[in-house]
Amino acid sequence: MRAFIFPGQGSQSVGMGKALAEASGTARELFEEVDEALGQHLSRLMAEGPIEDLTLTANAQPAIMANALATLRVSGIDVRKADFVAGHSLGEYTALAAAGAFDLATTARLLKLRGQAMQQAVPVGQGAMAALLGASLEVAQAIAEAAAQGEVCAVANDNDPTQVVISGHRGAVERALGIAKEKGAKRAVLLPVSAPFHSPLMEPAAQAMEQALADAHIAAPAPPVYANVTAAPASDPDEIRRLLVAQVTGMVRWRESVAAMWEAGVTDFVEFGGKVLAPMVKRIAPDANVRSVVTMDDIAALTKEI
Repeated sequence: MRAFIFPGQGSQSVGMGKALAEASGTARELFEEVDEALGQHLSRLMAEGPIEDLTLTANAQPAIMANALATLRVSGIDVRKADFVAGHSLGEYTALAAAGAFDLATTARLLKLRGQAMQQAVPVGQGAMAALLGASLEVAQAIAEAAAQGEVCAVANDNDPTQVVISGHRGAVERALGIAKEKGAKRAVLLPVSAPFHSPLMEPAAQAMEQALADAHIAAPAPPVYANVTAAPASDPDEIRRLLVAQVTGMVRWRESVAAMWEAGVTDFVEFGGKVLAPMVKRIAPDANVRSVVTMDDIAALTKEI
């Protein structure tokens, strides 16, 4: 069995998609459609930067989606060659678009709005996120609870057995850095992000997405998507709508999602448009066959096997 997986924020870089667009009319058409849907030259920003503008979450989210979907489309591989799709945070929208639940323009507009709403939910400087390395989920939860002290500090991403991310008020997250060492984490590192994603502080963004998703057409994805907040497959449009709202404030259960797919019989994981998730998958399911597909050479190699 096979799963197609799609990366989240942090995988953006200047030049992303440029080689694909130069080599493939399919990629150029996709990027043009995203530009038109958003009313901006996002593809130019992806190709030329500056990185400061590309990293803004309202730009990074649709850009990462567009690059990953372009990689899949250029391959010409039918998404139904996979038994499941999944994505990390915003990558869940990419997975849903790949599986036909959203059309491309809707996906781009939803992610633009999602990025804007997440950025506006908490004033810059008041929130923070930190990666706890060498800490289990249980240890990370204990660190977050001890650090909160009346503020918000919560586990945002359970990425793999060696990496858990916490999110919340800046003061609480900074306190967690010291507590982490006391509780046995190998390292605790503040992340260069502009908002405390996947924490209760994102509630205003969740409300904005609830409104936007209420008006969005969602078809049943084929294949089913493994949802971040449940680590279980979903294919009912109303359930997907509810889960995407919950995802804004909820924990990304990536480790559990990959483990559940492995338990369900998935042996092959293909990451489109990034090289972030594949190493996590190997740490979760060491015996899995994992590959990242980013370049035209990667695409050519994949098409010989699928």
